[in-house]
Amino acid sequence: DPSRAAPSPTRSATPEPSPTESGTTTATPKPAKPKAKKKPKYRVVDSGSCKASYYWEGQMTASGERFDPSELTAAHKTLPFGTKVRVTNKSNDRSVIVRINDRGPFISGRCLDLSKAAMEQVGGTGSGVISVRYEVLKKND
Repeated sequence: DPSRAAPSPTRSATPEPSPTESGTTTATPKPAKPKAKKKPKYRVVDSGSCKASYYWEGQMTASGERFDPSELTAAHKTLPFGTKVRVTNKSNDRSVIVRINDRGPFISGRCLDLSKAAMEQVGGTGSGVISVRYEVLKKND
C-alpha cells in the first residue's frame, strides 16, 4: 500500500555543520559586525581646580530662573549661563555634570557654588566645601 510507505527524510533549512579533517564537526562562524564607535556627547574646552561649596536656599538666580536645589546646577562668576561643567570631587573621584545658571560664589578661593543635588552626587555635603577638578564642556556637533 503506497500510503504506508515510510516518509522521505526532509532537509533542514539551516546548513549542517561541515566536517573537519579530524572528523569532528564545527559550525561555520558568522562574520562579526563592526561595532560603531559612539561619539562622545561633549568635549572639554577648559579645565582647572578650585574649591566648591553648595547652596540650598530657594531664590532667584542671576539667569532669571528660580533656584531649585534638586536640579544639577551651579553658580560661576564668568561662564555663560547654560554652560555645562563636569565637576569631580578630588577626594573620591565622583563627578557630576552641572549647568551654570547663577553668578557666584562671592567668597575668596571658591570658583563654583553647586546646588545641593550636585554636591550630594559628588559626596561633598558633609564637609560643605570640597576641592574639585572642573572641565568646561562643549557639545559635539
